[in-house]
Amino acid sequence: MKEYLLIFRGNSNPELMNSPEKMQQHMGKWKVWVEELTKAGKFVGSQPLQSTGKVMEGSNVTDGPFAEGKEIISGYLIIKANDYNDAVETSKGCPALVMVDTTEVREIREFAM
Repeated sequence: MKEYLLIFRGNSNPELMNSPEKMQQHMGKWKVWVEELTKAGKFVGSQPLQSTGKVMEGSNVTDGPFAEGKEIISGYLIIKANDYNDAVETSKGCPALVMVDTTEVREIREFAM
């Protein structure tokens, strides 16, 4: 199996963000989905990201990222899948799809040293 990175961009569902009850239900869906991925041997890891950070361009370091809301990377998840089709099908069950503007699926290339 290959590894794939799901990149979550944006964070635009105020209905969930403004309701503790709905957010708790949403997090419950995440728990179930990750448990299913784990049982299937497809879950590798995931973490949300803080909205602030630093941007490096060569040796120049600035505060950031400052992008439009839909372009901000809000988190990521790494899964295992047989191929792109399997990775996309797996990602369709991701609870983040109701929370973010886009989810990008990218194959993680093996890096041999």
